[in-house]
Amino acid sequence: MYKIYMLILLIILSLQVRGQDLFFYGEIGTFQSAASLSINQAGFIFICDSGSNEIIKMDTLGNTKRIIGGYGWSASAFDYPADVFANMLNVYVADKNNDRVQIFDKDLNYLSEISSKKVLNDKLVFRYPLSVSVNSHGDLYILDSDNTRILGFSFNGEFKNEIGGYQSGSYTLNNPKDFAVNSTNQLLVLDGQTLVTFDQFGNLVNKINLPNNYLAVNYSSNTLLLIGEKNISYLYDSLTPVIRTFSGLPDGKIIDAALLNKKLYLLTEKKLFVYQIID
Repeated sequence: MYKIYMLILLIILSLQVRGQDLFFYGEIGTFQSAASLSINQAGFIFICDSGSNEIIKMDTLGNTKRIIGGYGWSASAFDYPADVFANMLNVYVADKNNDRVQIFDKDLNYLSEISSKKVLNDKLVFRYPLSVSVNSHGDLYILDSDNTRILGFSFNGEFKNEIGGYQSGSYTLNNPKDFAVNSTNQLLVLDGQTLVTFDQFGNLVNKINLPNNYLAVNYSSNTLLLIGEKNISYLYDSLTPVIRTFSGLPDGKIIDAALLNKKLYLLTEKKLFVYQIID
């Protein structure tokens, strides 16, 4: 009976069903080579432009509120900003080639950083951070791409735990590309073509084999977006086996996406496209 149940579950997991339709709403912004998108609960949009080494803050109408950055290694400068995460208080940027995460307030004023160059314990040295996120307790998580693991730090910068590393416990990551934190503080990690769910302590919760080769994930509006170059799928719950796809997407390479107020914000290298979700 158990084998029959597992076979049925695997068949369900392989299904990718057509999801909600989209209506084109407009486009905003112009970028050199955008790398990441984050929208906070107040509706402000933050874009990593790795081509210009800048972070751009906009409202949902496309009005630019502030731009910071430029190439460098001092505070508020960047060498390939790879990812941005914004909440109501702060903005966190994975400054990839500077081996650090820079932390700003919601208006992009510099606050502090967590730098690999300042870590005293060799076991905590991280290189080329690809992704960054913060849970509801203010704990900061960094994807250390060089060591294929995620490091967790408390809100005051103290090391908490290692997730997915060789010595971290229940599951070892092989090819982590991106991750997100959901509303229950679980970490949803895109590891190759597998979606791996950890609790905040690094314990394995679940694994789902994905039908497509996705490049990024984004959790917003209680929904996990799975982002591929040509398609965007979504899960309402990481434990739900059915993966749905949006239809009506534009041609061209998709970089990132986020949801806010029944709208899908779709980032390409040069533009941010906005779509109304049709129920």
